[in-house]
Amino acid sequence: MPNLSVDIGNLKIKNPILTASGTFGYGEEYASFINLNDLGGLIVKGLSLHPRMGNPPPRIIETASGMLNAVGLQNVGVQAFINEKLPFLETLDIPVLANILGETVDEYQAIAEKLSQKSVIAALEVNISCPNVKQGGIAFGANPDEAMHVVRKIKEVTHLPIIVKLSPNVTDIVVIAEAVEAGGASAVSLINTIMGMSINVRSRTPHLKNTTGGLSGPAIKPIALRMVWQVARRVNVPVIGIGGIMTEIDALEFLIAGATAVQIGTANFINPKATTDILNGIVSFMEAEKIDDIHDLIGTLKTD
Repeated sequence: MPNLSVDIGNLKIKNPILTASGTFGYGEEYASFINLNDLGGLIVKGLSLHPRMGNPPPRIIETASGMLNAVGLQNVGVQAFINEKLPFLETLDIPVLANILGETVDEYQAIAEKLSQKSVIAALEVNISCPNVKQGGIAFGANPDEAMHVVRKIKEVTHLPIIVKLSPNVTDIVVIAEAVEAGGASAVSLINTIMGMSINVRSRTPHLKNTTGGLSGPAIKPIALRMVWQVARRVNVPVIGIGGIMTEIDALEFLIAGATAVQIGTANFINPKATTDILNGIVSFMEAEKIDDIHDLIGTLKTD
């Protein structure tokens, strides 16, 4: 069996396959399909300080090679998560990573502080694609100074590794990655969804009630792969690749481009066994190629 273990900051995971927040519920939803303990780690649905109802439907629609979602970060809130979801997650033998979101720095800090008191939580993934309401609604992740600031403030209240999830809806994602690294991030994950829309030509109205939504799936993979490659060359922290990973070949492309680990997202909606299928495919590829260690693949892209 090849060595698949990688380090995300001071968090060691046994293989590079993680679940993408928002596509895997709180874990228990997929327990009847796969052995969750086979995963490198489980990233739960994004958590806000208070429960969120999300956007009104319709809020998901299939598109060519992907899907648009405007779910609106619906979730049970951090306290209900602790009370109702953690008991199941505590039965697992893999790291549980909590994705957190906030509209103010104080909200991020409050969520991080609550979760950091729970031993089952191994790391925090910080979604900085949320609007900073004190700065006129500009997303934290669109401004390098704001991105750095929110990471520094979260770092004040947690001992856990901080993974910052980056938005592609910016002028230069590398600048944001460098800023959060300077702020103390243990790793970065990218990319989040790309804003898009779809129109019903008969009614001449948007298919989504919210008008726009986040595009995910194979359609965004080339963009995600390019951004992961760009960021991995410029930062010294691990990069976690996300975006349209449907097969082991997709995952291997991200690893070769410089990602230390990958997250599987939209594929879970099509095939609930996608995570373990991709993991098994990577193992088979490494065995066939006589590669004994995953690090012999990571960051090995030849561009000359």
